[in-house]
Amino acid sequence: MNVLGFGGPFFLHDPAAAMIINGKIIAAAEEERFIREKHAVGKPCLESIKFCLKRSGLGPKDIDAVAFPWSFEAFNRKKWAYAVKTFLSEPSRAYKTIAKSRKQCAVTKRAVSDILEHFGISLPPEKIFFVEHHISHAASAYLLSGYERAAIMSIDGSGEFTSTLFAEGINGKIRKIKEIDIPDSLGRFYSTMTAYLGFDPNDGEYKLMGMAPYGDPSKIDLSDIIYSDGRAFKTNPEYVWPIRSRRYVKEAMIPKKLVERFGPPRKGDSLEEPYIHIAAATQKTFEDIVMRLMDAHLGNVLSETGNLTYAGGCALNVSLNRKLVENPLVKNIFVQPASHDAGTPLGAAVFAAAMLGDKIEPMKDVYLGPDYSKAEIEAALKRSGIRYRLSGDIEKEAAELLAEGNVLGWFQGRMEFGPRALGNRSILGNPTIPGTSDRINEMVKFREKWRPFCPSILREYAKDIFGKDVDAPFMTLSFQVTEKWRSRIPEVVHVDGTMRPQTVSEKENPRFYRLIRHFLQNTGVPALINTSLNRRGEPMVASPEDAVNMFLGSGLDYLAVGDFLVSRE
Repeated sequence: MNVLGFGGPFFLHDPAAAMIINGKIIAAAEEERFIREKHAVGKPCLESIKFCLKRSGLGPKDIDAVAFPWSFEAFNRKKWAYAVKTFLSEPSRAYKTIAKSRKQCAVTKRAVSDILEHFGISLPPEKIFFVEHHISHAASAYLLSGYERAAIMSIDGSGEFTSTLFAEGINGKIRKIKEIDIPDSLGRFYSTMTAYLGFDPNDGEYKLMGMAPYGDPSKIDLSDIIYSDGRAFKTNPEYVWPIRSRRYVKEAMIPKKLVERFGPPRKGDSLEEPYIHIAAATQKTFEDIVMRLMDAHLGNVLSETGNLTYAGGCALNVSLNRKLVENPLVKNIFVQPASHDAGTPLGAAVFAAAMLGDKIEPMKDVYLGPDYSKAEIEAALKRSGIRYRLSGDIEKEAAELLAEGNVLGWFQGRMEFGPRALGNRSILGNPTIPGTSDRINEMVKFREKWRPFCPSILREYAKDIFGKDVDAPFMTLSFQVTEKWRSRIPEVVHVDGTMRPQTVSEKENPRFYRLIRHFLQNTGVPALINTSLNRRGEPMVASPEDAVNMFLGSGLDYLAVGDFLVSRE
């Protein structure tokens, strides 16, 4: 079956597309990469669909089914319960939900129809799958994990009206165990605190996570903001995702109550009290609730299988993921690398493919975007007028430049799907030289100095560096760094002694593997700083033209594009 997945939550943010052929992922990409607008807010996923069709070599008549990661049935089934649940505390939201629901559904149906019409895709209704948001997340984790039976978690802000799902996957089927609905939402709790701490919700949650280790969670009590009995949780609507009348500023999701309690919202990039303690308390509260819920609802499945699969925006919280790895019930874990909403079209597509009888192949890598030929790359370089030359051995030459302390852009092969640069659209640096992270910040990233950069590590050195002989190819897990390596690679070790690594194998990314191998021969260190090839506020680059434009607008020392080396000299 040829199944196209596309969309996003009402197309509000992070639209994407994915193509599944006979149960295998052929292509997947976020719309933002093509239109150069971060999160592609409010945009249809036209360019990402166009890419998926081109990459798969399929025309409109070749599509057997399409899948969209949102369910009208689930929305209509739960809207009345939500209205009743919120009527006393948030009557305006209860009323708007019911009053606008018909229009909301009609607009979404029209958007889906318009996209299908735009591409000339005509299918009977039974071949158009509207998959529940959290089932799409769950499918993206479980069906692509390779586990026959596994526990499943999906946690984010909301989808339809569900914020949290615990389920069991068995023989390719997903059985719901427990759903928690909004307004109670761990994702919304975390995003609200993100806004108060001076970061953008739906974009800056990882910054709160990075700030948390600098604080002391015992100094801040958040138990009246979010409370859990171990089987469910409740959020206080005066503090979490407040309505406009309860906001400090109407345009921002910052509660008046938080400002009254802790002072004005944080500004700037520095680390100050009480904000670091608030971040620490937010992270610890989030971790504690998830761990208790997982034990309560998935403990039996985990004790029998040891397999955990996880998706949803909250699955990108690698500090929590470290606790999951350390849980004695969890023997194996698969965190969907595109856990955020851009991953839901992929999940919806594999869910539909499985429903249609396809056997789903496990997800081995995320190199699912566009790539460019040598001729296409050189043509782009010539058009730019930039200085470049063909390298006789780009991996070896790049490794020598990195060993000398240069910062290098690395553009190779197919673009990554998901938020992490994993060696094909990366900025690389030497983790052994103090100050390299600051140089990368000053040159191109312009991010907070206290935030850590991540390493890419040769797979065979995983146990030596972070004490566990495991595959961690997607930067979705974090680990404590062993004592012998903390001082050797200081630029990729966070203040709490942890790192979020990518393990690199020769099979999955031979060129990137060879680069790190050459760097090891030069320095004795099998690791590089690896951050995404983009400037602050921009999406990761997709094309050679994007890479050149980014290089020209930054302070990078060198740029390796395919076999070509670009320099400023």
